[in-house]
Amino acid sequence: MAVRDVPARGARRASRSVESPGGASAPDGGAAGAGGVAGGGAAGDGGTAAGDGGTAADRPRRAGYRRLTVEQRREQLISVALELFSTRAPEEVGLDDVAQAAGASRPLVYRYFAGGKQQLYEAALRTAADELSRRFRVSGVGTPTEQLAEVLDGYFAFVAGHAAGYGALLRGGSVVETGRTTSIVDEVRRIALRKTLRHLGVRSAGPRLTLLVRAWISVVEATALSWLDEGRQIPPESLRDWLVDEFVAMSAATAAHDPQTADMLAGLLAMERPDGPAGLLVTRLRGLLPGPGDRPDPA
Repeated sequence: MAVRDVPARGARRASRSVESPGGASAPDGGAAGAGGVAGGGAAGDGGTAAGDGGTAADRPRRAGYRRLTVEQRREQLISVALELFSTRAPEEVGLDDVAQAAGASRPLVYRYFAGGKQQLYEAALRTAADELSRRFRVSGVGTPTEQLAEVLDGYFAFVAGHAAGYGALLRGGSVVETGRTTSIVDEVRRIALRKTLRHLGVRSAGPRLTLLVRAWISVVEATALSWLDEGRQIPPESLRDWLVDEFVAMSAATAAHDPQTADMLAGLLAMERPDGPAGLLVTRLRGLLPGPGDRPDPA
């Protein structure tokens, strides 16, 4: 069939199937006029060159051009937004910045996020929160503190591999924060609290035990953010071991004031090995305490 026999209408229909959440042809979807149909030629990079009768192969393709599905483009925009929101204050990031970094147009960003930057910011936070929440899994192998260390390994793997998403998720103080963005972060913390208590075998935690776990989760968050800010100077394995010791030490301090925490800690230590994280911590602490003959005379 001659080139002029190919209906331009069909080419336009084909472009609608790519990147069009609302059913209209997206600006970068290969529609006519942007290197598309002219003189009856097929659209974009799939048909013939316009006007001179040559084929598309006779002309260089647009550098970096790639058609994306609706879901691929949405994921790309969210990924770019996470990177920008974590390295700059959210109020300093505009949709034009996101569009430029994604190699898209501002109208295209609005097609996916009609609510503008606020909607994109919340979608980016939700993506990071969902991924982080999936890291709170325990295999059930090993002692309680070894399993806790396993969860922290997954947590720091996320932090290391998704520094942008983690920073955007947990750094507050932005003017674009709303009740919805705050609730996204709080939901991650509630999931961490619930799964930690379940791991400890606690069905219904009292106020002091709940406070203990919440405080420890805050320590983990602050440690991870500081680790990123300081250039990851401390090996993550060292941070993991320290945070496990922190949990045991904080539990011991709370147990002195709360019977429920004391019962939880006693049950945890009963399942530990002498050479496990908790056993080694107790041994080290004993070495720091003075013996009976080393105590100074009260007088």
